[in-house]
Amino acid sequence: MKACEQTKDLSVLDHGIMVHEYFLDLLSYLNDGPVKYTWRMPVWIDDNKEFLLKNLLPLEVLKQYHIFHDIGKPYCLTIDDEGRRHFYNHAEVSYQVWKSTGGCEEIGLLIRSDMDIHLLKSEDVESFSSRSEAITLLLTGLSEVHANASLFGGIENTSFKIKLKHIEKRGKQIIKIKQTV
Repeated sequence: MKACEQTKDLSVLDHGIMVHEYFLDLLSYLNDGPVKYTWRMPVWIDDNKEFLLKNLLPLEVLKQYHIFHDIGKPYCLTIDDEGRRHFYNHAEVSYQVWKSTGGCEEIGLLIRSDMDIHLLKSEDVESFSSRSEAITLLLTGLSEVHANASLFGGIENTSFKIKLKHIEKRGKQIIKIKQTV
């Protein structure tokens, strides 16, 4: 992980650490504390702080998940003719690598599910929301989008805005469903 670059001058390991640092910053915000990074918070964050905090997995589990969520990227890296890096099927490869190292199943399943929030379609929101880890994956996705924005033009970047809009919409739907259960 340390030897494989996620992007220029950022290893896969450093990216995992950065996602966790953003997540900790988000936790500070949820606890009405200060933040050190630039955020564009969805409305549902401020409206549901206590609910979100109550539905997170333990911090030690989250730390391992965040840091190692891309553990398989060195094994599925391809570079195209234009020099761009691609990590096809990296969530599944990461799960398999995590399991092969003796990693626990709970964290392995979070790693395997890491891309779910980013790819979630409207017809799958109900099923996703029924999962005990739904809020953890949602807030991790929000942290990932912001951490990645810091590398690719900031929160004014069009790609960031598209990804954030998806998280905003799905987050609102997920919270509504989870609060009615």
